[in-house]
Amino acid sequence: MPSIEVLDTDITTLAVDAIANAANTRLLHGGGVAGAISRAGGSVIDEESRAAAPVELGAAVATSAGAMPSRWVIHAATMELGGPTSADIVRRCTAATLAAAEELGATSLALVAFGTGVGGFPLDEAAAIEVGEVRRHLLAGPGSGLERVVFAVRGADAVRAFSEALAA
Repeated sequence: MPSIEVLDTDITTLAVDAIANAANTRLLHGGGVAGAISRAGGSVIDEESRAAAPVELGAAVATSAGAMPSRWVIHAATMELGGPTSADIVRRCTAATLAAAEELGATSLALVAFGTGVGGFPLDEAAAIEVGEVRRHLLAGPGSGLERVVFAVRGADAVRAFSEALAA
């Protein structure tokens, strides 16, 4: 079984194959995780995102990771510009991100707490949905190339929510 862990960390610093971005449908990376990824990765991320936009809610597209240690950024459209989001969209974004990671051939993936920032989605509910989708994906049978999944979150509340969801 692949490893699943929760880390209180800056996702832009992780040496994994792919990192997730909680994006808007226009793939504009102004603030939050998207802004941090854009700043850390450099202008190539904005350029590739502009070329890939717009993205349907719940869908995901990949770009390179620019100057970050990861290889790819998987941008999952968790909301229209400015929010909000929903449980269905968080679930679809998680599933789409996992599928995109598989298509890229990633063996390691870092996920964020989708929709809990600007999207205003409850942290505990996002954690339960995302952990459930990761487990469903990894247990779906042979063929998953993912060996490591990291929930890269920030702060004690997020670590608690994802740790409790993993323990459930």
